[in-house]
Amino acid sequence: MNKFEKYINDVMSYNEELKNFLQQENIEQEDSLWSRLDQFSEIMERISKQGDLTQEELLRVQANVEELHEEMESYFTKRQQLGSIYLNEPSVKAGEHQLPSLPYKYDALEPYIAKEIMELHHSKHHKSYVDGLNKAELKLQESRVKGDFSLVKHWSRELAFHGSGHYLHSLFWETMKPKGGGQPTGKLLEEIIKYFGSFNAFKKHFTEAAKAVEGSGWAILVWSPRSRHLEIVQTEKHMNFTQWDTIPLLPLDVWEHAYYLQYKNKREDYVTNWWNVVNWRKVEERLAQATQLKWKML
Repeated sequence: MNKFEKYINDVMSYNEELKNFLQQENIEQEDSLWSRLDQFSEIMERISKQGDLTQEELLRVQANVEELHEEMESYFTKRQQLGSIYLNEPSVKAGEHQLPSLPYKYDALEPYIAKEIMELHHSKHHKSYVDGLNKAELKLQESRVKGDFSLVKHWSRELAFHGSGHYLHSLFWETMKPKGGGQPTGKLLEEIIKYFGSFNAFKKHFTEAAKAVEGSGWAILVWSPRSRHLEIVQTEKHMNFTQWDTIPLLPLDVWEHAYYLQYKNKREDYVTNWWNVVNWRKVEERLAQATQLKWKML
């Protein structure tokens, strides 16, 4: 596959991601976009079967795919601004949180993250956070009914610990994908350069923050709606040593259960390899949603 075909294929992959996201969220379809997307999928299949096209043919296909890509992004942004993507989602009742499915197979992130790690991390560790969160919510609900808050300190601590673990892990899975990595684009890259100076400076800062987390914790790229800029924070035990009132965009789990089976005590190698599976498209989507918040600047 030459560079033109690779570019077209990359753009089409992003369009497919947008399509799948909108369909999963039950957003009304734009039939013209869906039919055109299917049409270009057929073109890509012909390219893969018939071998190299002429440069003129590739440039023509590239122009058409870019046009479709712009329409898809415009439609997605419009739906976001209308606030219609998540408004119809039902609230989760106390004690009814569920373990989310991974958007890929357990072995999909190999060789960077081993299948055994992913399976244990998701089905055991994340599941324990879901169970712990549900139990804490139900115990606090029981306290409200009985008017007995003698254990409120304990269950509030459990709520914070397990709830943070559940929410961060849910985001962690989404912001990784097979054949990820590279650099972000668009608004996210602009914000990174504006605040950190360059993508490489951001990457170095994030890497060092992840390596330096004491004990168990996370490094997280966040958006501050009040300061209107990105920031990198560390957390310890999920909920400690962080900044309130910020929105997590890209978390990296550096608890030992996230890497020790494969990397032993070499956390630096794990962090370095993790950059190869970052799903920048998902981070860009979260930033687009986060920047819709209009809070007073501090």
